[in-house]
Amino acid sequence: MSLYVDIEKRYGTFQLKMKFESGDEVLSLLGASGCGKSLTLKCIAGIETPDRGRIVLDGKVLFDSEKRINLPPQKRKVGYLFQQYALFPNMTVYQNIAAGIRKKKKNSRNNKNNVEEKCGGYNKETVDHIVGQMLTSMGLEGMEGKYPHQLSGGQQQRAALARILVNEPDILLLDEPFSALDSHLRFRLEQQVRDIMHRFGKSVVLVSHNRDEVFRLTDKIAVIADGMLETIGDKHQVFREPQTKNGAVLTGCKNISPVKWLDDHHVLALDWNMTLQVDKPLKDVSHIGIRMKYIHAGNEGENTFRCKVIEVIENPFSYTVMLVNADNPGSIPIGWEMLKDTWESMKTEIVTISMPSSAILLLKE
Repeated sequence: MSLYVDIEKRYGTFQLKMKFESGDEVLSLLGASGCGKSLTLKCIAGIETPDRGRIVLDGKVLFDSEKRINLPPQKRKVGYLFQQYALFPNMTVYQNIAAGIRKKKKNSRNNKNNVEEKCGGYNKETVDHIVGQMLTSMGLEGMEGKYPHQLSGGQQQRAALARILVNEPDILLLDEPFSALDSHLRFRLEQQVRDIMHRFGKSVVLVSHNRDEVFRLTDKIAVIADGMLETIGDKHQVFREPQTKNGAVLTGCKNISPVKWLDDHHVLALDWNMTLQVDKPLKDVSHIGIRMKYIHAGNEGENTFRCKVIEVIENPFSYTVMLVNADNPGSIPIGWEMLKDTWESMKTEIVTISMPSSAILLLKE
């Protein structure tokens, strides 16, 4: 399967302009709340209509503004998992899953069997078999007679996915699939969802603002800000070189400073009052960043600085040591994270650190 999206949509004062492609892989749309991630999914699903553009799924045109093509949601074969799962509250798990079975092509309006009428014309034995297989696949055996309010958050999620997958969609759209769950359940359920996506074997688009969740679950990441796609690529590449200030923030970089270029390979980090050597002369770069774990103790290599410790913040399994350039104590501090044992053995008020030029992130605004 392949997905092609090139759309524009104005939503009040917000302007969405999105263009990307994805294959048989899991693509994450990573961005802050309100950046246009969910709106993009709704346009793919047919819930929202773009003002212009084109959406194509495996060669099938779902939307084309020039050709006036706009397939309704039920004809798009799109499986959409909403944030709150949208299970029918007055239906059992069995009934919710059965309701997702796609209608057969033959007209069954004259079918007198109520189950057949509600399940696309399939007879009860067939429906029982299809739903039973899905219950087993999702680990929901014994839950078929329960109502949504009787299920845990994880069970509700799996029931909603079962209702989607029983319809044999060509693509899965997952909108913040773990946002409704308690934090202690997320990691275990991530593993289950990852297994489901692997078995699905087609295009999956996942919306999230959680960088760790995105990295664990996906193959490719698209970083979005203010309705625009900033960068897209393999997840390792995006975390290694996020390219933009927003991308660095979203991928967890805490140390970011505006810069002034001094020459092709040296910049002044204005917030930190530090002159740093960088690998590439990219003059459209307005900021630099360095992840806290890539700062090292010692004076070997380039970008070494004598720093004063101004604060030590205790985390569950590490310390974040806040440092300022000892020669410019009024500068904005930079964070350095290390294991507790490491800091306990080092404890000092003045420390020399190094920041390898290969670890410096070159960022556009």
